[in-house]
Amino acid sequence: MQWRSLVLGLLLLRLGLQALLALLPALAPGLCLRRRFPFPFPPPPAALGPPGAGPSHWGSLLRRGGGGGAAGGDEYERRYSGAFPPQLRARLRDAARGMFVFGYDSYMRHAFPRDELDPLHCRGRGPDRRDPSNLNINDVLGNYSLTLIDALDTLAVMGNSSEFQKAVKLVIDTVSFDKDSTVQVFEATIRVLGSLLSAHIIITDTKQPFGDMTIKDYDNELLHMAHDLAVRLLPAFENTKTGIPYPRVNLKKGVPPDSNNETCTAGAGSLLVEFGILSRLLGDSTFEWVARRAVKALWSLRSNDTGLLGNVVNIQTGHWVGKQSGLGAGSDSFYEYLLKSYILFGEKEDLEMFNDAYRNIQNHLRRGREACNEGEGDPPLYVNVNMFTGQLMNTWIDSLQAFFPGLQVLIGDVEDAICLHAFYYAIWKRYGALPERYNWQLQAPDVPFYPLRPELVESTYLLYQATKNPFYLHVGMDILQSLEKYTKAKCGYATLHHVVEKTKEDRMESFFLSETCKYLYLLFDEENPLHKSGNKYMFTTEGHVVSVDERFRNSLWQDILPGEEDSAEKLKPNEFRAVNFSSNCNRVPDERRYLLPLKSNYMRQIDRMVGLI
Repeated sequence: MQWRSLVLGLLLLRLGLQALLALLPALAPGLCLRRRFPFPFPPPPAALGPPGAGPSHWGSLLRRGGGGGAAGGDEYERRYSGAFPPQLRARLRDAARGMFVFGYDSYMRHAFPRDELDPLHCRGRGPDRRDPSNLNINDVLGNYSLTLIDALDTLAVMGNSSEFQKAVKLVIDTVSFDKDSTVQVFEATIRVLGSLLSAHIIITDTKQPFGDMTIKDYDNELLHMAHDLAVRLLPAFENTKTGIPYPRVNLKKGVPPDSNNETCTAGAGSLLVEFGILSRLLGDSTFEWVARRAVKALWSLRSNDTGLLGNVVNIQTGHWVGKQSGLGAGSDSFYEYLLKSYILFGEKEDLEMFNDAYRNIQNHLRRGREACNEGEGDPPLYVNVNMFTGQLMNTWIDSLQAFFPGLQVLIGDVEDAICLHAFYYAIWKRYGALPERYNWQLQAPDVPFYPLRPELVESTYLLYQATKNPFYLHVGMDILQSLEKYTKAKCGYATLHHVVEKTKEDRMESFFLSETCKYLYLLFDEENPLHKSGNKYMFTTEGHVVSVDERFRNSLWQDILPGEEDSAEKLKPNEFRAVNFSSNCNRVPDERRYLLPLKSNYMRQIDRMVGLI
């Protein structure tokens, strides 16, 4: 019976140690075994968390530094490691194509020529004329067949030349921008202007890598339409003391007399790619000039202490109305387009601004341990802070921030991208979707709807291109299955009203076809011409494909900004490499190719921190 005595002794020792640990905080208040929150939070609402979800583990994210590590788990290796069967990959590619086809065909059957599809009631949706204040609808829908236009280059990327040609002809024959519609300048630019330019570039590409996408007797009609739309957006840049544009413009009448003088950083500062392409295709500097002036105006308003920008600014006074600095809504694509403008146009000042912004983001927004795949502490996470002090403003992040790992891939910061992506993927695994806002302190959604956003898929695709790690194919498969299970409706795919309850809203936003389906398809289509043709491509913030070539790096003018003709250095063509071109992104050694990109103990740590385990 000696072994029984030994077991009893060990049990008593363990109980004694637990009692001592329980007494330590009272005996020595200065000794903290776990970092505490500097201010109290209410417990997470039971309805928003799974049964048994424990307290938050993100305490150290409330300030610089990190907490303890987490134990490992081989179940992650068993699930995600090893080669991904080619047959399965082909089936998932076809499933992604089928998802797009079902959504697109449903739109054309039930909604065209209106802007969007209501997938639950199988009907079309246009601007809300009865309620002009309904900006959620009216900012986006301009009565110009939005979903058809936004989906054009996805048809080409999927190799459907006949439908692409048919769709282009429909746009040319039926769409007009001479409409009494007040739209958001940003949304009209990235969704409509960007797609028209992308389709025009595809049609006129002499190499035709996606198949024969040429249009008989094509006379640059899409380029002319893009020009017409951009001219109608130009009044937003007039009568503004800072050069930062008004947020909205009426396509027929110009800026409304009661227009708001406040705009967000992303909305005003993310126009340069589309406006720059248009200027360089037309040989007219006007459009790039106004977009670049807006970027520089915003950049000049950054904090002298932190170098950060806020998220809402008054266009007349330059006063920051919203002082939150983050990577999500209101700020996201501003940083994205600093880098992508450099990639496309080769203006070194764009890269200098991006590098400065990225350093400030790392210094003030990043929390957690220094390295992604080694050391102790919480995983890296980027939080929302006050632009002037760098102090934490809240404990939520939003789903738009899931784009940031993809941007980090483009600059080569792959290791950090791996960790941030794993955090968003863990949230997806918990809910089968990304809530619009997730509170990492409460382990629960603050805003629980999911409008079919593409940002996590985009980062998954770019990380796969950079690492060729099958883990990201598994992630894509999870996302695809969740979309099919929770969002598929009678006539398309529907917004999730609540990611926990899985209730639906009757709306399919156009970016589902232009981005979400496209990135899923490309993730599983290894042989796509976009990866194999030898051409170099870049995606706009709306997922539109544009070629990276010399004609966009050679402007036909010198007056990019008045008085700065000599200061803007240009990138020489032989210096340029498209950093998201797949052959340039195989940075991961072969011996790591089939290992987990993030060690299993760190994956388990992240899963625990979002309440999965």
